[in-house]
Amino acid sequence: MNRQFIYTSLTRISDLAEKEFNVKKLDREHWETGDYVVSKILDPGGNTLNLELRTGRMRGVIGGETLVGALGERFATLEATGTWRKVKADLKMNVLTGGGLMGKLTSKSVFLPNMMEVDYSGHVVRNGKKVTMDDFVETVEPLPFNTPVILFVGTSMSAGKTTSARIVTNLFKVAGYNVVGAKLTGAGRYKDILAIKDVGANAVMDFVDVGLPSSICPAHIYKAKLDQLLSRVQHQNADVAIIEIGASPLEPYNGDLAINALREHVKCIILSASDPYAVFGLMKAFEIKPDIVTGIASNTLAGVNMVNKLCNVEALNLIDASTTQELMKVLSEKTGFSLSEKSDVYG
Repeated sequence: MNRQFIYTSLTRISDLAEKEFNVKKLDREHWETGDYVVSKILDPGGNTLNLELRTGRMRGVIGGETLVGALGERFATLEATGTWRKVKADLKMNVLTGGGLMGKLTSKSVFLPNMMEVDYSGHVVRNGKKVTMDDFVETVEPLPFNTPVILFVGTSMSAGKTTSARIVTNLFKVAGYNVVGAKLTGAGRYKDILAIKDVGANAVMDFVDVGLPSSICPAHIYKAKLDQLLSRVQHQNADVAIIEIGASPLEPYNGDLAINALREHVKCIILSASDPYAVFGLMKAFEIKPDIVTGIASNTLAGVNMVNKLCNVEALNLIDASTTQELMKVLSEKTGFSLSEKSDVYG
């Protein structure tokens, strides 16, 4: 591996760490989402900020180091917003996610430390052409999607979707089923799908695998990428797909398109919510009724009762082991799969 650079997790689909490349500055008119770029760290930001490597491991940084990431956009309600389109003539940018999403910070929560600031060194170039995420996307035979889906949706980022998906994945694996995990929208990180892999999912994948640093892009581009991603999921021939819609469907990550593409295959919807009123709003916005509400809204009896009163939906705190039997009952009723433990776990 070329140790001259820090290779962030958005490079995990590429061969940049193994094969040589050049670095060349390009005029802004030639920049595009998904371009691989090299930048030097000017300010590491808060001392809690780390970069996520291709393996998913987090790495601390110091000023003066150089990283490889990808141009993209982020629009997170609770943390930060930014885009490469706002980079100014001084070519200074920020690391918008630990995964190496590169762009100019446009706003952030007052509760966040200062974001990592970098200076654009140039684009990754080979044979005179810039190198992009799309260059490393492997084509697969298109397949119609028909895998049964357990859909995980949240009212915001950090609402508990991945934790809930991990718990449900574990139940299906203990029961002996072949499980595929996928994250269809959000900003590029590796940790969420790795969490599903860690509890036994037979395969995991996300929008990074089809060349998107985040799922903020024009609808026609996202639809084409989503078709590729769902074909990859279908190729796994899994019994069930654990699918997460990253961030909130109300944010500009194309979550609405992902939900609509899956509707006829969804067997159970688990909504992670920050509060009961958010549950009500999301149900109205997307005309969906979750089978279970979990997350912060289910932490207390007051929250559970409010969800039931406002939305007529069952709320379960899934990280409380006392709810596991009820969770298994709901999953079995909705999917038709028995979740009793099997000795012949396969896959």
